[in-house]
Amino acid sequence: MPLLTAINAWPKGKVAKRIVSLVPSITETLFDLGLEDEVVGITKFCVHPESWFRHKTRIGGTKNVNVEKVLALEPDLVIANQEENVAEQVKALATTLPVWVTDIKNLEDSLQMIRDLGVLAGKMDRAFLLADEIGNRFAILPKLAKPLTVAYVIWREPWMVAGSGTFIHDMLTRMGLHNTFSHLARYPQVDFTFTGQPHPDIVLLSSEPYPFGEKHVADLQKILPDSILQLADGEMFSWYGSRFLQATEYFTIMVEDWNQRFHSGESG
Repeated sequence: MPLLTAINAWPKGKVAKRIVSLVPSITETLFDLGLEDEVVGITKFCVHPESWFRHKTRIGGTKNVNVEKVLALEPDLVIANQEENVAEQVKALATTLPVWVTDIKNLEDSLQMIRDLGVLAGKMDRAFLLADEIGNRFAILPKLAKPLTVAYVIWREPWMVAGSGTFIHDMLTRMGLHNTFSHLARYPQVDFTFTGQPHPDIVLLSSEPYPFGEKHVADLQKILPDSILQLADGEMFSWYGSRFLQATEYFTIMVEDWNQRFHSGESG
């Protein structure tokens, strides 16, 4: 089975010429590496860049890949992700196609993924420069003036949050936040009405996978009156890859705002 769990399984010197990406954030990164001609298939959730979303062949969603459609494109490399794609579908593709399965849990994983993409697609110089630039931007990311707790909400009915072992958790930590639910793994269900649990200083309601809006902020504020609630751009927190060129600026603005609000004694 041609499953590439590490790129050292890729033939040395080979360059991918026909790529199908099953991962939206990696699709965007492939674009920023200049692989316009090489990428032949993407998912319906690969909305960036818009030109690719409109004109590239879509092979289904991240969770319902059309295997036959992928095979018809005759790719020499399929890129998947352990968390975002369904194992059975990935294995079905890997019976006949080289499939590289990424597993991104933190910033370091993401930077290595970018470098590996450069190796696989013959864009090493561009990829290594991109990874270095992202690493440099995170190195100067401002930190909170004092420790603050946070809950990052991804779903409602039931409420679900990002716990430990997730990429989102790593991003929160790099901003100087303490994840209230770091004692729980992955994406646990939580009960915000539980009185024995201290309310977090900040509650972020993500734009994805659940499309939270201002109405949901108001509803949850009634349950958590002492917390600062705000909407968060889910792409900034979970789209590992070249999206970080925008995300670090986004994180900087958030940190500076929280420093000002909490330093001045505001609580809501």
